[in-house]
Amino acid sequence: MIGNGRWGTALRGLCIGCAVIFPGVAVALETVLNVSGGSPNLRDRIEQSSSVLNAEERGLDAPLELLSAAQADYRTIVQILYDEGHFGPVVNIRLDGREAARVNPLSPPSAVQRVEVIVEAGPAFRFGQAVITPVAPGTELPEEFVTGGVANTGIIRDTVSEGLTSWRELGHPKAELGNQNIRARHAQALLDAEIRLAPGPQLAFGDLRISGPTAVSERAIRKIAGFPTGEIYSPDDLQKSGSRLRRTGAFQSVSFQEAEVPNPDGTLDYTLTLEDMPQRRITFGAEISSREGIDLTVAWMHRNLFGNAERFRFEASLRNIGGDEDLDGRIGLRLDEPARFGPDDSAFWIAQIERQNRLHYNLLQADVGYGTRRTFSDTFFAEAWAGFSYSDADDAYGTDRKFRYLLIAARTELDERDSSVSATSGYYLNAELTPFAGLGDADSGLRAFVDGRAYWTPGVEGRVTLAGRMQIGSVMGPSASGVTPGFLFFSGGAGTVRGQPYESLGIPVGANTAGGKSFLGVSAEVRGQVTERIQVVGFYDWGAVDDSAFISTGAESHAGAGLGVRYGLGGFGPLRLDLAYPVQGDTGDGLQFYIGIGQAF
Repeated sequence: MIGNGRWGTALRGLCIGCAVIFPGVAVALETVLNVSGGSPNLRDRIEQSSSVLNAEERGLDAPLELLSAAQADYRTIVQILYDEGHFGPVVNIRLDGREAARVNPLSPPSAVQRVEVIVEAGPAFRFGQAVITPVAPGTELPEEFVTGGVANTGIIRDTVSEGLTSWRELGHPKAELGNQNIRARHAQALLDAEIRLAPGPQLAFGDLRISGPTAVSERAIRKIAGFPTGEIYSPDDLQKSGSRLRRTGAFQSVSFQEAEVPNPDGTLDYTLTLEDMPQRRITFGAEISSREGIDLTVAWMHRNLFGNAERFRFEASLRNIGGDEDLDGRIGLRLDEPARFGPDDSAFWIAQIERQNRLHYNLLQADVGYGTRRTFSDTFFAEAWAGFSYSDADDAYGTDRKFRYLLIAARTELDERDSSVSATSGYYLNAELTPFAGLGDADSGLRAFVDGRAYWTPGVEGRVTLAGRMQIGSVMGPSASGVTPGFLFFSGGAGTVRGQPYESLGIPVGANTAGGKSFLGVSAEVRGQVTERIQVVGFYDWGAVDDSAFISTGAESHAGAGLGVRYGLGGFGPLRLDLAYPVQGDTGDGLQFYIGIGQAF
């Protein structure tokens, strides 16, 4: 910064001369912001939004660039002042003492050394008149839009938006702003706002025209969209049609365009433009832990398999590569047929075979079934499939034990998180209910499992997130020895208790260990944001397994705790490293580590 006075003036003159003679020599730009009046937040908003005050960060150094930025800042700063309720401000932007608004852009200064932005906010205005007509029945306008209320442009915008939205929800898609008269009375610091809406006629949905480069059949598109032709217009119904199409995963873009002019019969036609996603996608996943080795997964998806937006998915996984247990894996197939029974009701076929070589049992299991899925909203669905399950097991109760079941597997999921890969707020609930009928010597019963998670980020800056998880499982009906070990519960490992070996906790059976009929797991994390990408996590996990259908005070339990680091990878979620140590129980000892993508829960 160059000082004031005779020497300062001389130095500034010398710097200007150097810039003219030696244009390659950079001279530091001095910026000054003075704000009088207004809220404490006003200065920060102006400082962050001004182009000329942030010239160096934005790469503006030429005199003409600085002049253009300064002249554009008048509008920016005045708009901020209006948003803050100051309708009589005075704004000066001076370049080396010259008002930027009076400088001819065709004759810019040869150099700029000092920028001064001087803002006199003036008084905060209140509404003198606050009128909007006509208002649809049931409209909830902003509470501030009343005579005597604090006035600013944001409240006016919200009022207009609420007024138009209410008319559209009543079936008036052509509702628009008719005219508005906004007048400032500076002597009284009052703002008069008179707004008139033009709701237009109530209309019904007309014909749907389909365009765009799509390979999905028109018949399937109409069936999936469930476009409500003939029904009174509703923005929610239009949004549902778009959500149904996007939900299939077959389309990269989905957009509805309403006709400019309604039809004489009181209907409004729409044009649907679609663009397909690539037909095939391959994904990979990996997770590493110190005792469980490496888990690898691969999935191959084919979209629009038969031309009706079907989705076929093949999954394969290998577990325990290099771990303490034998290698096992899974192959699964699933075919989804959207809108099979209605716009929100799809159908699916599943088939899977899995080999589990675990510490306390070996299991070969195969399942086939057919099911349906109802989607209630973008965050809530339920599905169920009926089919046949076969398993061959070696466990604490014997070898070569065979189980055959007819079953119905029902599942519902409610996901209200702000992110599925790294949530900071909201909650998640997954509930499963599986009644099974044993064939031959197998017993019948019911298996239930619930997984609930919640997230909370207190404070304005949001640098600390508290995350909690609870898992509850139960098998009701048969004894533990009369059910496949695939239905029973163990505890330990990345999905339940970190710091304890995978599925290390069960129920003692002689010298061996079997799964329990009930399970309770609780996890808590404190996630601290260090930088934009780096996060440090402290966690504690606890799990219990019991031989009865419900956890009792005498249940076997263990716990683990540790620290972790997350490195953000954008939409993929964070790269996760957890170091955990057992703190309760005798199922494990020593430090364990876990590496994966995404939060632990």
